[in-house]
Amino acid sequence: MTRTTFNRLRDVKDSLPHGSMAAIAEELGITADEVRAFFNGQGTPESGYHIEPGPDGGIVMLHNARILEVALRILWEVRNGI
Repeated sequence: MTRTTFNRLRDVKDSLPHGSMAAIAEELGITADEVRAFFNGQGTPESGYHIEPGPDGGIVMLHNARILEVALRILWEVRNGI
């Protein structure tokens, strides 16, 4: 299980380059709307998304953090010129 904050998810989303939602969706075999929903606080059925009250917009518990992992990889690749 992965714990993060809702604000961190929003920061990741806002940092992604144009076209990343579609790239994440294609890689994972889901729709871009599902990726957007994940970052907007709705989660996906497979993510096991649960928000609890807390700092930074609340604590988000993810049973499946694959969307977040792919997004973080994309950010790493952009920052490292890959």
